[in-house]
Amino acid sequence: MDQTTQDLQENWIEQVETFEELTLSKDLLRGIFSYGFERPSAIQQKAIKPIILGKDVLAQAQSGTGKTGTFTIGALQRIDPNQRKTQVIILAPVRELAKQIYDVVKGIGQYLNIEAFCCIGGTSTQETREKCKQGVHIIIATPGRLIDMMKNKYLDATFMKLLVVDEADQMLDQGFSDNFAEILKMVPGDIQIALFSATFPQEIIELSKQFLREGTAKILVKKEQLTLEGIRQFYIAIQQEDQKFKVLVELYKNLTVSQSILFCNSKKTVDDLYDKLTTEGFTVSKIHSQMEQKEREQVMQEFKKGAARILVSTDLMGRGIDVQQLSLVINYEFPRLKEQYIHRVGRAGRYGRKGVAINMVAQQEANLLLEVEKYYNTKIDEMPKDLAEVEKELS
Repeated sequence: MDQTTQDLQENWIEQVETFEELTLSKDLLRGIFSYGFERPSAIQQKAIKPIILGKDVLAQAQSGTGKTGTFTIGALQRIDPNQRKTQVIILAPVRELAKQIYDVVKGIGQYLNIEAFCCIGGTSTQETREKCKQGVHIIIATPGRLIDMMKNKYLDATFMKLLVVDEADQMLDQGFSDNFAEILKMVPGDIQIALFSATFPQEIIELSKQFLREGTAKILVKKEQLTLEGIRQFYIAIQQEDQKFKVLVELYKNLTVSQSILFCNSKKTVDDLYDKLTTEGFTVSKIHSQMEQKEREQVMQEFKKGAARILVSTDLMGRGIDVQQLSLVINYEFPRLKEQYIHRVGRAGRYGRKGVAINMVAQQEANLLLEVEKYYNTKIDEMPKDLAEVEKELS
């Protein structure tokens, strides 16, 4: 796939300063404030309104800036609670993200007479069939289970008015694009579509022109604005591979970190690193796509509660997953795609919190580091010998 990206002309300039300006329902507004939102973030100031107005939306904003809140508020305002039919579908590429979106929908929509359901694999097929047949206002789904429900006529698409696609760059990429095309065939032809992502490679934008309607609201953050405000980035040059683990252990022994995520490029590295860190006496969890769904859920729940200090993960965890105490991300292996960098590093410093990203860079990866710096117009500093500077960023 062509991974090049270019700046596109943003065509939606209208924005609000307060949630009240959006003329939302009283109970939705109450839910927004109860959830902890006081005033809209930059993406919320712009992207909620066109969703409410029924426009197709192409919205690009960094992870941790309130994207989920944006499409949740827009979707809930679009629903007619008196019509017990599925009116909105929110698609996510992985189950963990779908569950997290479901929690946000339930939280913000707590005062509305609206029923939400999480339609994902790894759960009871019978329960999913029953819920879909009964009719729920809003479904948060992963593609496989959703297609199964629609194909087998358990889910009636007749009344669907809005399809939201989170992490749209991944959902429209080669691995998922056939699934998405199949879903499009089964929903009404005039359905409103809203695509959200931190990155939109050029090929994805071209592909979206096939199904987004005329007058699409394009809300696109320029690359140099896309990252990494509030996140201090460092690199450590690794001369030999067998040094890498020793350097990592020294880091953890010398830095005061509540919780961190260690990113690897393969399941094998995740397993190896987990075993090594456990042997060294660290409290560690691990997560990757080949684990059973229940096991992954348990790992995430325990990590969010603070049971483990370190989570070793593949890029499964790189998208949308929010852990409040997280202030440090370490790329044990540098991401192979520059677009993936922001999804990983965006785990630290979410919602304006400060955070630190440390990149362990082998000699053969130095060109990837330079590519990321250029692409995001950012500076990744060499790790200082005196770790007090890093401690200051973490405190």
